[in-house]
Amino acid sequence: MTKVLWTDGSASPNPGPGGFAVLEKGKPVVLGSEKRTTNIRMEGLAMIAAIKYANGESCEIHSDSEFWINVLTKWATGWAQNGWKKKKGEIANLDIVKELYQLYQENPVELVWVRGHVGTEENELADEWANRARKGERL
Repeated sequence: MTKVLWTDGSASPNPGPGGFAVLEKGKPVVLGSEKRTTNIRMEGLAMIAAIKYANGESCEIHSDSEFWINVLTKWATGWAQNGWKKKKGEIANLDIVKELYQLYQENPVELVWVRGHVGTEENELADEWANRARKGERL
């Protein structure tokens, strides 16, 4: 059976303290934070945590991060083939890009983009828990 997971990340201010959350069936299953970070980093770490949480099982990750979905489905293959370089400048958050791309390649993951902050219950809950993680809440 496929695990259906929802992820989100936050930083406030951006950059500043950040948190991320992974939810399954409306409940948080992984929370994390960094003291000084960005929302983009937190979104990526949430996806890493989701794939690790699935532990090799098929999973569907719902995310409002169009950026990270594009990294995995459009850009990372070319960056890897070019020695992790872009034509114009360095790849930001390369540590997360490499780890997430490897996990994505090695695990049965389906990515589902959802528009953020439009009232989708699970997405709103993931946002709430990412903010709670940013403020120090743990499971």
